[in-house]
Amino acid sequence: MRNHTQLFRIAFAMLLCLSLSLTTEAQIKKVASVEGITEYRLDNGLKVLLFPDNSAQTITVNITYMVGSRHEGYGEKGMAHLLEHMVFKGTPNHPNIPEELSARGARPNGTTWYDRTNYFETFNATDENLDWALDLESDRMVNSYIAKEDLESEFSVVRNEFESGENSPSRVLMQGVASAAYLWHNYGQSTIGNKSDIERVPIENLQAFYKKYYRPDNAILMITGKFDTEKTLALVEKKFGPIKNPEVELKDIPTIEPAQDGEKRVTLNRVGDLQIVSALYHVPAGSHEDAAALAIAEQVLTDEPSGRLYKALVDTQKSSGIWSFTPFTKEPSFLYMNVDVPSDKSLAEAETIFLTTLDNLANNPITEAELNRAKANMLKRMDQIFRNSSYLGTYMSEFIGAGDWRLAFIFRDRIDEMTVDKVNEAIKKYFIPTNRTVGNFIPTKNPIRVGIPHTENVEALVANYKGREALDAGEAFDVSYENIQSTLQSGTLPNTNIEYGLIKKDNRGKTVNLTFTLRTGNVDQLMNKGLAARYTARMLNKGTKTKSRQDIEDKLSALKSSVYFNGSNGRVTASVNSTEENLMETLALMTDMLKNPIFDATELEKLKTQDLASLEESKSEPQSVVSRRIGLLNNRYEKGHPLYRMTLDEEIAAINAVNVADLKSYYNDFYGVNNSTSLVAIGNMDEEAVKTYFDKAYADFKSDKPYTEISDKFQNNRPANEKILTPDKKNAFTLGILSFEGSEYDDDYAALQVAGEIFGGGFLNSRIAGRLRQKDGVSYGAGGNVGVDSNKDDKNSSMYIYAIYAPENAAKVQQGFKEEIARYIAEGITEEELKNAVSGWVQEQNVSRAKDNELAGVINTNLYLDRDMTFQKNVEDRVKKLTVQDVNKVIKKYFKDYENWTVVNGGDFDNFEINQADKKVD
Repeated sequence: MRNHTQLFRIAFAMLLCLSLSLTTEAQIKKVASVEGITEYRLDNGLKVLLFPDNSAQTITVNITYMVGSRHEGYGEKGMAHLLEHMVFKGTPNHPNIPEELSARGARPNGTTWYDRTNYFETFNATDENLDWALDLESDRMVNSYIAKEDLESEFSVVRNEFESGENSPSRVLMQGVASAAYLWHNYGQSTIGNKSDIERVPIENLQAFYKKYYRPDNAILMITGKFDTEKTLALVEKKFGPIKNPEVELKDIPTIEPAQDGEKRVTLNRVGDLQIVSALYHVPAGSHEDAAALAIAEQVLTDEPSGRLYKALVDTQKSSGIWSFTPFTKEPSFLYMNVDVPSDKSLAEAETIFLTTLDNLANNPITEAELNRAKANMLKRMDQIFRNSSYLGTYMSEFIGAGDWRLAFIFRDRIDEMTVDKVNEAIKKYFIPTNRTVGNFIPTKNPIRVGIPHTENVEALVANYKGREALDAGEAFDVSYENIQSTLQSGTLPNTNIEYGLIKKDNRGKTVNLTFTLRTGNVDQLMNKGLAARYTARMLNKGTKTKSRQDIEDKLSALKSSVYFNGSNGRVTASVNSTEENLMETLALMTDMLKNPIFDATELEKLKTQDLASLEESKSEPQSVVSRRIGLLNNRYEKGHPLYRMTLDEEIAAINAVNVADLKSYYNDFYGVNNSTSLVAIGNMDEEAVKTYFDKAYADFKSDKPYTEISDKFQNNRPANEKILTPDKKNAFTLGILSFEGSEYDDDYAALQVAGEIFGGGFLNSRIAGRLRQKDGVSYGAGGNVGVDSNKDDKNSSMYIYAIYAPENAAKVQQGFKEEIARYIAEGITEEELKNAVSGWVQEQNVSRAKDNELAGVINTNLYLDRDMTFQKNVEDRVKKLTVQDVNKVIKKYFKDYENWTVVNGGDFDNFEINQADKKVD
């Protein structure tokens, strides 16, 4: 008898031969390769896109089905999106998908759009995880339950999601305008669907929709990140190759939208505070050459601060802000523009300026300078996306839905090669009143129409496209705690006393992320400063002594880099994203902004107007009013203290009070290098050059106010359960917090991480989400978390719960919270929950360390707290050793019954009774 070792070797050799044959003979065929992305095709029609990135210590698996709201029939509005939810309900081989995703520490989601639906998960780059992810996606392609009992709970969740969108005036207005703009095509219908269709869809219809569109020849599988190409191809063939297509051939939807006969108008009357005027134009599909020309026109119109509409409306303070939106679709699309108008401004005047600016484009054509600026801005954003393999994996779904993934590169090329003449020709063709929807229909004797060309011959367009030279794939970087700590170069700069932490590694596209943080002052010095800290930081990129705001924006676009500032009491942080080639020049620009701001009064007024408009819009929003009320209930500081919680009226008054003199005074008092300044950078860089630069550039930038952290010591929360009425809001929101005394340095910290994950974290897999969404089906979004203070002296920690739901389900939400918290305390967790939570938490930490920006945050915190990666490693080691008894012990120690929490509920409630007196938002 042969021994087991010999049998294993024979079996392994046979499997190896089989796997090699799968990739070399007939099953998988290479189709095309563009800039590092390679397309393969299986015999059953499944398209496979591989994009290796050795520098990413994660893998993203994204599968896109060519089905979206465009494919829905009468009575089926929202079916594609509802089906997306149902596919998470499980298969015979994967009965609890949320649990599996949480156990793997994955970052998953599913999204539905006009032309496509996609499902993705980003996870730690291991062979085991990749095998699991491909097995999951291949299994739910054809074996998802799509069961009646799941539909009965999930349709109300989707309805809840629908109702949450109904709370937003801008979203409802856009849906109304789009619906009026389209007579027949489904692009005029919201992807979220029709409430009655969501509620009444028969399970048989949903099952038929699933079987019709979820099939190999209607799917594109994309894998990005760190993986072995040959092994992955063999694995894809093993998982997806045996799947057969239905016998009925798929045919596309024949509807073609006719040319619009004249300008249309829509008026929406709902409770709210912010006025809005908007306009929609019909435009060609994403694959059409004019789409690139119109994308540039959109940028020239709406960019901040150079856009024509921005200058005409925001600079003149007729509007608080503008935004625009053009979906990249397979069939003729639309361009939508939205103008926010505060209630104390004239909506009619804003509309006149808005439409006049648009109508005058034909006689006031786009200039060469505007074209170049728009191209630089757009190409910078595209370049940053193409350097990020994880995001690129899901970003490609937009172009796949529009016809082919290579459209992403063709669209970029068209932007790069666009001319002023083509842009202006497109503007004259499409930006005409009869092709626009603003409001009421206006008859005319001589209608002018524009026929939008239907999508044709995308295959011919992309067939011979080769693209440009692909970016280098970067290095494989080990994200273990030990390697990060050994790679990390840290210390203190001799002339400036700046504490630094630098990791040099080869990223895809030679990118580098840098964070520079200044800390100054103490609680006494920061008293009664109002909002000066916040506005001072936000004004840094609005102009320097030698550069205007536009100069700064143009320079950053030319450098394909970004610089962002944020500030709070005694702190200001600069965040930089650049490349090895442009880093030093970008740092010089950042330094100019930090050291030479001009604090222009006009720019400050624009910021204040935007913020006041935002507050105005949030006055009756359940989430906003609830969150503010929670803070006020637990406020323990006097007015003027840096940590004081403002009422809405106080914040409005504080914004109105901010002036340039305040900002200059705050800047002079608190900006500069002192005893607590940190520099963190990760990526492609010359470390010595970076250190030398900061030590010289900031040697003369000093502050005479040493930093002392503002103490915020633990104090018990105030038990409460309040109701705030928000009339005419279709969605309600509940938030609860419970404070406890503890810090990251306590022995209980590791167990609290796992307790919080099981209680409210995970992907639809926590006790809270499991009860309110999976079981009761009353909430689209529900969960919670445990936050532990990093300050070992303050120990000001807290946990929270939340739920978004229809107001009529308020009592069920209250009951669910109360019962699940009590059960958690009484019964604790199970071995299975512990196993999955620990596995998910550990892998999530691994994914986090693979993200440069998240790792930079950890290093920055460690520098500030005088610790290194050993601290995080020790926490993880303790997490891995936890027992059920360990976690149950901290649950009983820190968790308290629902009556001890501070809870606030906001919504348009009817028969929901709470003992405390109700509050009402007017």
